[in-house]
Amino acid sequence: MVHALNGKDGLFPMLRHGATIFDYCERGRDPSFWAEPLNAATNAAFIAAAIAGIVMTVRRPTQVRSPWHWFFVLNFIAIGVGSFLFHTVPNLSTVQADSSPIGVFMLSYLIFAVRRFTGASWYLTLAAIAAFIGAMAMALNVQCWDGRIGFLLENVPDGARARCLNGSLGYVPAFSAMILIGGYLAASGHRAGPLILTAAAMFAVSLACRSLDQRLCGDWIMMGHRMGTHFLWHLLNALTLFLLLTAAIRYGGAKEEVLPPRPKPQRPAYAV
Repeated sequence: MVHALNGKDGLFPMLRHGATIFDYCERGRDPSFWAEPLNAATNAAFIAAAIAGIVMTVRRPTQVRSPWHWFFVLNFIAIGVGSFLFHTVPNLSTVQADSSPIGVFMLSYLIFAVRRFTGASWYLTLAAIAAFIGAMAMALNVQCWDGRIGFLLENVPDGARARCLNGSLGYVPAFSAMILIGGYLAASGHRAGPLILTAAAMFAVSLACRSLDQRLCGDWIMMGHRMGTHFLWHLLNALTLFLLLTAAIRYGGAKEEVLPPRPKPQRPAYAV
């Protein structure tokens, strides 16, 4: 969700508006449009997930369709387009186009899951949102610098964005929410539970790929091009979102089951 202004040493000074952000292994120090071909092209996976969501939705009976399903589909498209923009023209403007749709999805799906899957009241839903936002704020303010970890580290360079796990720590609250909700649903016998837990497992692998992008930069080379592992984050993350969307479409519709139509009342027969 949040990107660092990373350079070779892991941190980069604050940039002026419009300056290139050298954030990932594949780009290196190349400011050109196609410096991240894999990172850019793999955003098509989010568009593919959106198209699959459209197909699943239109195949469902009208009674169980929900505006939420269409909202998530449009959200996937925004994620793919925003991420493509950031990985082709990475600057302080496009980073917002990249991160904002992801933040919208995390919050909106949390509301959907708590309300539609668990049937919680709005009071509990608001409490869950507050807890999630609080956890996000804490995760995004954890600093990792010079072998230390904490919230208020001393001697951190001015303008540096000290982060942990290459910025992936900010996604840990989302992973935790998937585990908690998926585990609760699975224990309750809700059919969405296994899908959400599977999505959580996929997301864990996805986060590992995102975190190791710079660390494995020198090991993932093809035809002289440093690939990194961030493109795998896109592919696996798109699959994660697709699993969550599948759960929403199959088990979070307007009605849980499609009831057969009621028989028309018969006019009473009168003896002549």
